[in-house]
Amino acid sequence: MTSQSVRVVNVTHVLPAGASTAAPPHVGGGGGDVIELSFLDTMFLALTPLKRLFFYEAAEPSFPAMVSSLQSSLAATLAVFAPLAGKLAYRPSHDDVVIDCSIAAVSPGVMFIEAEYHDDDEDAAGDVIDMRRLAGDDEHHTEAFKRLVPDMEVGRLPAPLLSVQVTRPAARAAAGGSGGGGGVVAVGVSIHHVVGDGQAVWQFMRAWSTASREGSPPPATAATIPVVFDRKPVLRHPNDKEIARVFLRVFAPALPLVDCSLFPEPDVTRQWRKTYLLRPHQIQSLKQQMLAKTKDQLMAAPTTHVAVLSLYWTSLVRAKFTSTGGGGAGDGDVYFMIPGDLRRRLRPPVGDGYFGNCVKPCYASAAVGDLRGGDGLVHAAAAFQSAIRGRLECDDPLADGVERWSELERKVPKERIAQASASHRFMAYETDFGWGAPRRVELVSVYRMDVVALVAAPPAAGGGVQVSVALDRAHMEAFDSYFLQNSDTKSDSPSI
Repeated sequence: MTSQSVRVVNVTHVLPAGASTAAPPHVGGGGGDVIELSFLDTMFLALTPLKRLFFYEAAEPSFPAMVSSLQSSLAATLAVFAPLAGKLAYRPSHDDVVIDCSIAAVSPGVMFIEAEYHDDDEDAAGDVIDMRRLAGDDEHHTEAFKRLVPDMEVGRLPAPLLSVQVTRPAARAAAGGSGGGGGVVAVGVSIHHVVGDGQAVWQFMRAWSTASREGSPPPATAATIPVVFDRKPVLRHPNDKEIARVFLRVFAPALPLVDCSLFPEPDVTRQWRKTYLLRPHQIQSLKQQMLAKTKDQLMAAPTTHVAVLSLYWTSLVRAKFTSTGGGGAGDGDVYFMIPGDLRRRLRPPVGDGYFGNCVKPCYASAAVGDLRGGDGLVHAAAAFQSAIRGRLECDDPLADGVERWSELERKVPKERIAQASASHRFMAYETDFGWGAPRRVELVSVYRMDVVALVAAPPAAGGGVQVSVALDRAHMEAFDSYFLQNSDTKSDSPSI
């Protein structure tokens, strides 16, 4: 797969069901056609969109039928998740940024791209095989993955909040004409992070896939739980507006321009990405290793989340910080950022139906020497537990100076900070649009060089956790060796 191309064959737009030039979609209790952002939303203003990629294989229905089902069910779902059909907009009169769901903002609808994939080094029949291989390889072809997910321009307001791309192998189009067989299909979804976090994204994906699978139910039943968009009654902070303005001045000092250069995407020519699958018995073995060496360092038995992140972190540090390795420094501290979901930690708790950002960056820290040692897993787990307890499980997780949450990012060299970008709590492999469960789900967008994304592994693979890593190619062999050695696993990814 050395020379791939993705050709756009059709671009349409999907309006929320019931929306027209005469009436905007219903946005719930958001105060008319505009939803004001919270300070937790504005933190993500300058990030590139969240990009998810789903691979499916289905002999039927035909590709046109798949597209039709996706579009009609998306329209039904957008009637409930109306903000995704709107725009992120600058209001000069208020000097703020809002989600605009007015008639003008919603028109012409969410961009929906139909595309064809072709490997220029293969004949037509090889496109299907190559796309299967693209979905099945444990090592990612990052550039090809990025072409299967739609781009969204977010550097200037107004900016879209959602776009969709569905791609089939070019060979299918040549063989089947307008009604070619389903075959391998990739569904790429881009969502602006400012409109919602992982919980919100998967809430939308569940509703959309359910609508497609069950035949586009009426808008009132497109979501399984009531969806709440209004930030004001949910997120209470005495300095909410002032903090939001601080973030606006940092990320968008020249509105309507947004300074996306603050969070540049890593160089894909340097970055290596690979997916591992940790089986339940391997995760249990990890936990037992930690408990056997605990020496009273752990506050409690490690959770699956802590155990898997500890394996990634120690493998990363051992690969990077050796006598000749990354940065040339084998001492000092390193840091790990976990997005901490605040929904159940705020008082009063925020309901699962809240559609917005409700996460806090939580930083764990540990000494390089501790993570590289024989008890590295225990030190990592203890660092995670301490950070979670101190910054998330406190009486008021919003009381520790929200404006200063990003200070560590500015003070610490980037090569000493790693990050988790997804959680295995989200059942990504339940995203069934009516063609069966996806064969592969990946997070395409990453915001730094050293990132790990976790999702619950597909039931067909025996459960466990899918671990997708991103790091500098200079450290890939050492990381792979440490990770496999400590997990006692093979790098077998979910594949078609």
